[in-house]
Amino acid sequence: MPFPIEERYDLGHLVTFVPNKKVRIHNWFYFKEGFSRDFVLLMMNWLRIRANSTILDPFCGVGTTLLASKEVGVNAIGVDASPLAVFVTQVKTEDYDLDRIRSSARELFSKKSERHDIKGLSDLIKKAFSKPSLHDILFFKEEIRRMEDPRIRNFFTLALMNSANRVTYAYKDGSVIKIVKKPPIPLKKVFKRTVKRMIHDLKKADYKGSETEVYLGDARRMDFLPDDSFDAVITSPPYLNKIEYERVYSIEYELFFEDVKVDSLRSYIGLNPKHITDLYPDQRLPEIARAYLQDMNDAIKEIYRVMKKNAKCAMVVAEGAFPDVIVPVDILVADLAEKIGFDVEKIVVANRRVVTRDRTVKIGRARESIVIMKK
Repeated sequence: MPFPIEERYDLGHLVTFVPNKKVRIHNWFYFKEGFSRDFVLLMMNWLRIRANSTILDPFCGVGTTLLASKEVGVNAIGVDASPLAVFVTQVKTEDYDLDRIRSSARELFSKKSERHDIKGLSDLIKKAFSKPSLHDILFFKEEIRRMEDPRIRNFFTLALMNSANRVTYAYKDGSVIKIVKKPPIPLKKVFKRTVKRMIHDLKKADYKGSETEVYLGDARRMDFLPDDSFDAVITSPPYLNKIEYERVYSIEYELFFEDVKVDSLRSYIGLNPKHITDLYPDQRLPEIARAYLQDMNDAIKEIYRVMKKNAKCAMVVAEGAFPDVIVPVDILVADLAEKIGFDVEKIVVANRRVVTRDRTVKIGRARESIVIMKK
């Protein structure tokens, strides 16, 4: 299964979310696991996407593909298993009445804050915020829930979530949430500033009239999408690792999505290693890697089904690092795609990272790659 491999380390920063920190609307919610707006625009050029095309991102995260598509007049549909991700995508790609948002903001910030009962909250939440910030978050959350228009309600909910992340003592360190005390920052002041900035972002937005839509769903079973309907796919599945993505965002879920049960979703990829068909029995692969590849095989089949003939797909994947082996995910995913029917044009290596065991023993270097394939 030899595939053309092209090394393009100049693209390494583009397959991270970091560039989005400076891009309006894209930076409304920081999502470490995502790629950048500039990466999407580059892939549109590589895949020769036209203005009347429709793009699919079956692992859409917080909507970078959809929002970038909206900016250039390309239709886009996103799918994700995370309720948080789908919510953020909806808010970022929605069309708003700015006058109604401004009037809602004036009304919201004119209210006098009230203390709320925090006894029912988890220890993590109590440790993650100062008491004044936590009372303000709960107060504004309840006021926002009383807003009648769901679009405006969601807009302010995301603004409050963003603000809570700015004043929290918690930070995400890989798969772990850590608490580091620091001087408290007034939540209301940050919240008002965040809303003002988001309104300014919308005022400056220049969209080209395309349509976007996002679904809460499973990329392995996209029955709600018809065959042969997409001109391109730009996506990045969860990487092969042990990070339970939903748990990393457990603070956001508890405060803003308390009706959602957070379990070990990991966006489901590679979750259940017990009921799998071993696609590579002759290779020395960890059990979780075999489960991951089974799920990826199912997702790639669905991606193939919904793509038009001659449509292209750009998929960002990364090698999986384990104590005794580095799993060549890019090569194996390309092999799966080829067996399903894709023509794999090339694998573009964007990053290589040194992998160590026990922080001292070097295992090797793991690639982060873009697999380009055509139906």
